[in-house]
Amino acid sequence: MKMEQTNNPMHGVTLETIVVKLVEHYGWDELANRIKINCFKNDPSVKSSLKFLRKTPWAREQVEQLYLSTLASQSHPRT
Repeated sequence: MKMEQTNNPMHGVTLETIVVKLVEHYGWDELANRIKINCFKNDPSVKSSLKFLRKTPWAREQVEQLYLSTLASQSHPRT
């Protein structure tokens, strides 16, 4: 089991860290364009986003997928 976690890029990463990193990378406007949820569009904040994402599995999954794809694109720069 421990071996699986070493290769899991989400291991030890909190939802708050994910949201903060995505906001730093994209900004709220672009984040709202990429994931169509109101907490990113209307008066966005990390706190309100976390509250919504913790109660809404489909939205959390989309945020986690965007985080993973953003990580992948940063670690493999295109030439």
